[in-house]
Amino acid sequence: MRRLRAMGPGLLVTAAFIGPGTVTTATLAGAKFGFALLWAVAFSTLATIVLQEMSARLGLVARMGPAEALRVSIRRRPLRMAALALVVLAIAFGNAAFQAGNITGTAIGLEAASGVPARLWAIGTGLAAAGMLALGRYRWIERVLIALVVLMSVAFVATAVIAGANATAVLRGLVPRIPTDSEITIIALIGTTVVPYNLFLHASAVQAKWPATAPLDESLTQARFDAGMSIGLGGLVTAAILVTSASFFRIGAPIDSASVMAEQLSPLLGPSAKYLFLAGLTAAGLTSAITAPLAAAYATAGALGWPADLKSWRFRAVWSAVVLAGTLFAALGRNPIEAIRWAQAFNGLLLPMVAAFLMYAMNQPRILGGRVNGPLANTLGAVVVLTTAGVGILHMGRAFGWY
Repeated sequence: MRRLRAMGPGLLVTAAFIGPGTVTTATLAGAKFGFALLWAVAFSTLATIVLQEMSARLGLVARMGPAEALRVSIRRRPLRMAALALVVLAIAFGNAAFQAGNITGTAIGLEAASGVPARLWAIGTGLAAAGMLALGRYRWIERVLIALVVLMSVAFVATAVIAGANATAVLRGLVPRIPTDSEITIIALIGTTVVPYNLFLHASAVQAKWPATAPLDESLTQARFDAGMSIGLGGLVTAAILVTSASFFRIGAPIDSASVMAEQLSPLLGPSAKYLFLAGLTAAGLTSAITAPLAAAYATAGALGWPADLKSWRFRAVWSAVVLAGTLFAALGRNPIEAIRWAQAFNGLLLPMVAAFLMYAMNQPRILGGRVNGPLANTLGAVVVLTTAGVGILHMGRAFGWY
């Protein structure tokens, strides 16, 4: 019970990645490839636990995030400046893409419920997110939104059980394979779960949850339990969405609207499925639309040595730029469902670089002392980096006709 009461930062990470991108990408993966990409969900969940544990450990032991750790660990100025510039660019572009997916997801949910074009809702959503961030009055709104996301997630898990998916087919889906034309979807599944900005967000959240005066060993134990349980549950939800979609839709079925995606909940909820799905999708988008720009601002402030002051004009300028870019991408997007999938794929391509920087920081004794990565953590981290990089290279190779 004590560990359950200590949970918090891990749940924040899970709430951040269970957004419109997760729901849309997992639905598309199940509808197009059946159970064949379940292994990508399992890999993504394990990868997230591994990397977020490193981020939490860095925050608790060194009381800093990945960007600050890189700034103090790389001694050569040219190399340090180049590394930090890459981190800032990766977070800026990655979060802009992720923000576009968040706003698009919210917009298509509201469009299906109201009939007002998604592009107008995208602009309204961007303004709403910016307004809440500017006023700083979004914490209670976040709690309500997260509750709606949880309700939708429970519905998906229940529907997956009702669907009665073939156990043999599900187990086969856990064996890694890459069906034809599935590279973008695999990268998107990884990119929507192993979210680069969550690495920066988690390091800050654990410092607020467990102060420097708390016993370090106890804090680390609780943080690991929190991350493992929370992210594991998030992975279960993603898998349930994919299994539900694979069981409900025929393979290759066109998924081009939120209303079509909502149909997969009809075995459990009947006519009410559409309304719960749209409410959950909208809530998931708004929640992530608030956290993504904030995380980008924290990461940039850490990389450039700025104070993480919510009232600072530089801090506000960063999150404002992310909100503006995401809103423009969402408002100008042609196919909202494809826009979400490509946003997640872009994040997946950036992930290997951000993860490699984190791995470097986690092996610096001058930052972590005796709490640096051990052989197991380094091995798991290397597998994550190499796998995500390999899938990305495979996709680019086919896209550019290299083979």
